[in-house]
Amino acid sequence: MDTKETFFKDINEGYKTKGEYITLGAAMLGEETITDSFVNIPLKTLNRHGLIAGATGTGKTKTLQILAENLSEKGIPVLLMDVKGDLSGLAKASPGHPKIDERHEKIGLPFEAKGFPVEILTISEQDGTRLRATISEFGPVLLSRILDLTETQSGIVAVLFKYCDDNKLPLLDLKDFKKVLQYATQEGKKEMEAEYGRISTSSTGSILRKIVEIEQQGGDLFFGERSFEVSDLTRIDDNGRGLISVLRLTDIQDRPKLFSTFMLQLLAEIYDTFPEQGDSGRPELILFIDEAHLIFKEASKALLNQIESIVKLIRSKGIGIYFVTQNPKDVPSDVLSQLGLKIQHALRAFTAKDRKAIKLTAENYPDSNYYDTAEVLTQLGIGEALVSCLNEKGIPTPLARTMLRAPMSRMDILTKEELSTLISNSKLAKKYNEEIDRESAYEILNKKIDKAEEIEAKEKETKAKVKRKTSSRKSKRANPFIKVLTSATFMRGVLGILKKVMR
Repeated sequence: MDTKETFFKDINEGYKTKGEYITLGAAMLGEETITDSFVNIPLKTLNRHGLIAGATGTGKTKTLQILAENLSEKGIPVLLMDVKGDLSGLAKASPGHPKIDERHEKIGLPFEAKGFPVEILTISEQDGTRLRATISEFGPVLLSRILDLTETQSGIVAVLFKYCDDNKLPLLDLKDFKKVLQYATQEGKKEMEAEYGRISTSSTGSILRKIVEIEQQGGDLFFGERSFEVSDLTRIDDNGRGLISVLRLTDIQDRPKLFSTFMLQLLAEIYDTFPEQGDSGRPELILFIDEAHLIFKEASKALLNQIESIVKLIRSKGIGIYFVTQNPKDVPSDVLSQLGLKIQHALRAFTAKDRKAIKLTAENYPDSNYYDTAEVLTQLGIGEALVSCLNEKGIPTPLARTMLRAPMSRMDILTKEELSTLISNSKLAKKYNEEIDRESAYEILNKKIDKAEEIEAKEKETKAKVKRKTSSRKSKRANPFIKVLTSATFMRGVLGILKKVMR
């Protein structure tokens, strides 16, 4: 049996699946596409997370688009983190192109152009359905980890949350939490010390500075009501297709703290909300995080540990997380080791450092009898990738150089008019974009302070009145000698003496 036949047999055996699957494309041997040697990814293992990596311009975003489309077709909802702003085109059908027809002829798959159900989301001032969460939903532990607080500072945060729970003070947004911090060391200092012990002003000052840092990155827009319900990410349209939620993050690249904050809260909320899935054979929701290095940029050790922990645990809920980045080393090794599907686009070897990085990247993939992985990584064309996934038994499949199918939707963004129409027709936008600012800790504590000041002012006024009355009474019955001097009898006596003297 020659190499081509052996390769064809290994690929077909390795990517054969009995259950549902999605087809990425056809395997390649050298520059030749082996028609009918399809690279199939079982739905059953898609909750084992994944990686899409490669240099700029090699096709990562289109691969993400292909996966999102095919998942939606299978009735699996998808959430896309759109950092570059080029994924809204999923809502419209591809206009087609002769090169697309040529590619699909080589692969051996028919091409069908179509648009998909898309919801535009935002955590900033951009247009779209607003995603928010309250401070209370974060809780003291998660909030402390996001702020990278010391053990002492974390203890203070826990005490403040307890105080708010005990006194029915809703913590909804950042101004609520800032007000509680201020109150604990100023107007409410005696009350807090009596009930919960002394709270250091230097510690609350440090916490406040870190809150301000989050606030400056746009956290004041993210924290508040109405809270987004993660169940709204799992909707299915009338045709049985999964909703593709596109979260616009084009203005977030210089605000990694806010991005990390949002991602960690979202994953924690999904983990707490979704039930254990068991062996259902298909995921409940797939998340794609484009420019994944932004999550880990400037992240504290505590935050990284939290992300790693959630990545390990969340797959039992039927959730798959896919990181999209230029280089696998952008993802911490402990997280990278959890990823079942790896799609590696071309890397460029311009320097000795690049070549070393390529060798390290090649070590992340299974050994192959057909490829020199490090060499192939520099030879991949646009829309080609090295693929390895887990089969239905959880065993890594053979490494396959793959010619990827073309996206069925538009490989370009929506126009402003199309985007505006999409958002205006959204039921979720009407639900979540309503401004709500109900009475919470900030307003309640301000009223409490105002009332205390009013009582204090009245007490001072009462004391002042009492003092004035007392002073007046004292002055009237002041000195007996003065009374004698001013009496009528005394005055007559004085006049009598004066008359005698004058005579």
